[in-house]
Amino acid sequence: MPKLSEIVIIPAALETPTPARPLLRYGQELWDKVWLYGVTWISQNTDSELLLMTCEMVDERWNLRIKVMQTDDPIMRRGLRELDRQLVSNLSLLGFSPADRSRLGVAEVRATSQIESLRAMKAKRS
Repeated sequence: MPKLSEIVIIPAALETPTPARPLLRYGQELWDKVWLYGVTWISQNTDSELLLMTCEMVDERWNLRIKVMQTDDPIMRRGLRELDRQLVSNLSLLGFSPADRSRLGVAEVRATSQIESLRAMKAKRS
């Protein structure tokens, strides 16, 4: 973990910014979700272009997937799988996998186990 003095606080976006280029439906949905759920670690100043490119890839994937399903073209299918890999990589870079959120120091919400619940109840009684 970095020292507290080495940590730079990234100001959170106060509202969902408007993308610099137009997005289609699915890309816009991802854009909105990222700003909703990743607001504590996504920087409007430094991450917007990567996010925008990722959202454009989601729109491209949606269109390519329809073509693959209609034609079953193996070249298009390979292109779709490569696009999937790039999307997963970009989402990972943006902190949208459990391992990457952990690496970024972003806490995960987890369910309390039954044993932890019992211990907490016992501690309250003491």
